[in-house]
Amino acid sequence: MTDTSSFVPDTAPLEVLPRDISAYRQGNTGIDYVHRFASGKPGPHVLVNALTHGNEICGMVAATHLLDNNVRPKIGTLTVSFAHVEAYNAFDIERPYENRQLVHNLNRIWSKAQLDGTEQSPELRRARELRPVLDAADYVLDIHSTRAPVQPFWVYPEFERNARLATAVGNPLVHLVMPVGVGHGTGVTGYGRHGESGMEGGAVVVECGQHFSRSAAELATDVSLRFLAHLGLVDAPPSAGQRAPARRFRLLEVHMVKTESFAFVRPVLGFEVFQKGELIAVDAGNEIRSPCDDCTIFMPTRAPLVGREGVYLTVAI
Repeated sequence: MTDTSSFVPDTAPLEVLPRDISAYRQGNTGIDYVHRFASGKPGPHVLVNALTHGNEICGMVAATHLLDNNVRPKIGTLTVSFAHVEAYNAFDIERPYENRQLVHNLNRIWSKAQLDGTEQSPELRRARELRPVLDAADYVLDIHSTRAPVQPFWVYPEFERNARLATAVGNPLVHLVMPVGVGHGTGVTGYGRHGESGMEGGAVVVECGQHFSRSAAELATDVSLRFLAHLGLVDAPPSAGQRAPARRFRLLEVHMVKTESFAFVRPVLGFEVFQKGELIAVDAGNEIRSPCDDCTIFMPTRAPLVGREGVYLTVAI
């Protein structure tokens, strides 16, 4: 039986909820929910991607803002996509955290082996549809949110091009750096050339805050506009973003939930700090301990779902 005492209950208010986005289904690319606008002038091809997970509402708000306000690139090409609309449409207000995915995590299946394999799921089907969209993009902004009301942060594969990109765009002022080969699965920002060294462009995730918070929706929209402005596609918005030094963390380990008995030693939300050897969680008698002093945890699970990620262990750099 799950020990729920070590998990913080979901009490955040539902300030922003899903709305009907069926009007955006018919794009102009031959792929549902994908819209592309070419300036006819040289410049980068930039993808703003929303709803990689079904309950990350802020991305929907940002993407619809770009489309509803006729944001068009001065140079290059802008593509706006809604990734996992099937999961988004499965939202149930009585269980608002349960439509993150239907079978697979859409942000972990972007390896050639999985995309070219024979396994089937709603997520694999959609990823295969979206492959040409990712293939065409020089720069990718993948918009996400978190289950807990923690400070927003960037996440990206550990390439200098991504660090420069996130730093130039500005706020959020926390960066989670993902070394190649550390972690579970292949995400959108690690797909194809974006997961290779020595390439141009850049691909980053922005975690905008709690799933249903108004502040996350506002940040997602603001970051999208600043991202496009940095790359020259639009004029800079009135909010230029904060330019203070960023705090950077490198991922050390990802611990997957192996049994329903997975439990933290105390309730956690994220950004808690543990010292070397300190016990963080237990999973069927297997202890998860801090591998170093000042180990900061990111994205602790809200409930122990076997086969899903339990906690990220990081260290400040």
